[in-house]
Amino acid sequence: MAIRIFITGGTFDKEYNEITGQLYFNDTHMHDLLEMGRSKVSVEIRTLMMIDSLEMTDEDRELIVHQCNNCDEDRIVITHGTDTMADTAKVLAQKVKNKTVILTGAMIPIKFGSSDGLFNLGSALAFAQTLSTGVYVAMNGRYFTADNVRKNKQTGMFEEVK
Repeated sequence: MAIRIFITGGTFDKEYNEITGQLYFNDTHMHDLLEMGRSKVSVEIRTLMMIDSLEMTDEDRELIVHQCNNCDEDRIVITHGTDTMADTAKVLAQKVKNKTVILTGAMIPIKFGSSDGLFNLGSALAFAQTLSTGVYVAMNGRYFTADNVRKNKQTGMFEEVK
């Protein structure tokens, strides 16, 4: 069975306006990334929203929960902004059962060329195929359980809480 990929935005899909210097959303880069990574994993992609995770609301998280619970696939990858990724993971862990859910993102936009996003996506797809049911965050080649992860704002890295 395919892996469901839900797009929510975050730095992963941001683009850079050379005139204003601002980051913005246009469309997901997921199809290009899968092609660039030469992925042969069967996937079903759906864009749920294109927002910065700092703007994500409880209603947005409930939409993600609903989509996870109601999709046919039992293995799910969610692209998400890194600032509140751990918060969303905790909500999903409470409300999504009997599925393997991996949240991933990027610290640097894909369009910048030196992004960690392609590596994180590949890791997330691999973890989705191998980890047992539960909710995880996959960043920098590591995975973390939803109840034991935070983004260290000083280092820009994800780490265990305990």
